[in-house]
Amino acid sequence: MSLGDERETSGGYGGTGQTRTRLPDTDTDPYGAPRRAPRSSSRSLVTVVGVVVLLIAAIAFANRGDGGAESSDPGGDKAQSSATAPSGKRPVGAKTSGIPTGYSQDEQGAQSAATNYGIALGSADMYNTKKRHAIVNTVYAPDVAATQLSAFDQVYSRRSFLEKLGLNEDGVAPSGQTFVSRVIPVGTKVTSFGGSTATVALWYTSLFGLSGEGSTNPVTESWYTTTYQLKWVAGDWKITDFTQEDGPVPVGRDQRASTAEDMTKAVEEYGGFTYAR
Repeated sequence: MSLGDERETSGGYGGTGQTRTRLPDTDTDPYGAPRRAPRSSSRSLVTVVGVVVLLIAAIAFANRGDGGAESSDPGGDKAQSSATAPSGKRPVGAKTSGIPTGYSQDEQGAQSAATNYGIALGSADMYNTKKRHAIVNTVYAPDVAATQLSAFDQVYSRRSFLEKLGLNEDGVAPSGQTFVSRVIPVGTKVTSFGGSTATVALWYTSLFGLSGEGSTNPVTESWYTTTYQLKWVAGDWKITDFTQEDGPVPVGRDQRASTAEDMTKAVEEYGGFTYAR
């Protein structure tokens, strides 16, 4: 996803605690970024739709704070390059609203939290009001959650936004089609750690669109990196802020796309994972 000048979005939670809400322009994508030139008229909407899956990018345009994002150290310890190697630790056993919770207060726990929270925030459940509220209240720090809820609701309840995706006003796919919004993590790395605070970058691919006969928004694949600021709150890691960007994007193979029927069947039959270091 190209967010243009809006690509790196950072809230003010760690600084002033202030946010401001900006709704998207009518001739831009759902996050306020100029649309890329389409390769065909049938692809223009697909480009816009592909933008949506960028995890919590649904509110990237809505939460621009006054503080800057914490930057990573490009010359940091080489151990970061293998940060996603298995640790041997058992995954968390608890769940809140279906989301794994109860992570260890260390770098591995922060990576696991960022990954599982990112999956939840990029899921189709975010288009259901009740489920969206449960997700946000689970993954965000309490002092941030209320503001995030308001921003998310502004986006996901907009009729024009849902119509662009081919969904009805309740965020449900048309009869005979399946809405797909899924994040598949590739790796994580810790860019800073302070005991009670952590910054974790999550690299992932995502699937987004409508599968089924007659869909004008077929399921497409995209690649992104989202960097989360986390803090230790009441015995667990919680999100306070984030930045995001495109890629890294691999070279695509020349593979034949699956039929709408096969894609729908796969989405319905293959479940997701609980990720842990």
